[in-house]
Amino acid sequence: MKDILDPVTEKYIHALLPVRDKVLKEMEEYAREHDVPIVGPACARVLYQMARAIGARRIFEMGSAIGYSTLWLARAAGPAGTVFYTDSDPRNLERAKSYLKRARLDRRVRFLLGDALEQLRASRGSFDIIFNDVNKLQYPEAFRLALPRLRRGGLLITDNVLWSGRVARPRAKGDQQTHAIQEFNRLIYGSQKLFTTIVPLRDGLAVSLKV
Repeated sequence: MKDILDPVTEKYIHALLPVRDKVLKEMEEYAREHDVPIVGPACARVLYQMARAIGARRIFEMGSAIGYSTLWLARAAGPAGTVFYTDSDPRNLERAKSYLKRARLDRRVRFLLGDALEQLRASRGSFDIIFNDVNKLQYPEAFRLALPRLRRGGLLITDNVLWSGRVARPRAKGDQQTHAIQEFNRLIYGSQKLFTTIVPLRDGLAVSLKV
């Protein structure tokens, strides 16, 4: 992943982060060793902060992998909250269950196996936060599906919106992933129902408030 921030600045930000607990550190190490994409601690703190700021209790994750962001969001949602975990790989789901159980947060999580967009379609009710981290080709459809499921004042938060800086350069021929993210970014900034800010942490985190 190409650095979005100046590497020295990014190193400084990460040096400021408080030490994570044993489970989170183990998840970070596993992700690093097995090349599993996670949001990382700096972006995870944004998720936690946003969830606490709006008092989020119903949170839907579109793409959860080993449950790293799930853990942060479950802590933010509190004992009365529910986080909907989604992943199409049963091995990821079982690993996530194990981590969340060890963190004593598994009762706050509803584990769903399968495509995240299909799981959202099958779910009921509105959500305080929808966190979008699905396959990048699905980003425009994720926008169209997620927006009506958010309550007013809710947040659509999306990872990888700067895509190692590729979104800011002419798209290479056949690069459908970059094209999909560029379209998604136009949609979230162009929507009259959203107020969006891209935070240039890690690979770019978009925070969209439903107004």
